[in-house]
Amino acid sequence: MDFYTADLSDEFTGRVEVCAPMFRSFGNRTHLSGSIFTVKAPDDNTLVRGALETLPEDAVLVVDGAASMNCALLGGDLARSAADRKLGGIVVNGCVRDLHEIEKLDIGVLALAAHPRKSKKEGRGEKNVTVNFGGIDFVPGHYLYADSDGVLVSKTKLL
Repeated sequence: MDFYTADLSDEFTGRVEVCAPMFRSFGNRTHLSGSIFTVKAPDDNTLVRGALETLPEDAVLVVDGAASMNCALLGGDLARSAADRKLGGIVVNGCVRDLHEIEKLDIGVLALAAHPRKSKKEGRGEKNVTVNFGGIDFVPGHYLYADSDGVLVSKTKLL
């Protein structure tokens, strides 16, 4: 789907929230879009794995890792699963790893940084709850649009 967040921001002023510029792009796809599903799980990616195995096609997984720089919440295997299932993308308020794998996959992945350490597997966290970072709320069921200019969230589908 071809769109540009700058154009969407202009066209839908007042209907979109704009996330603070904080992410780096790690996947091979530069455009992310879809209905938001959330996971809130600092330093533990158990719920991330579960979500990526069950989300519908075109969903965007938003992971609130509380901006932790302790470990990665997404690696190559999970990103491959998301790409194979044709998800709309993954946004991680935290770190990812296995960049040599992720950068080759047909999936958009935004995160704060890369980190070689794997996460804990304790099953802690919450799923499908409103999370807030970058100055905006990411509400399950709302819509996310992202490209190289930034990340937008809308209560309704724009495209």
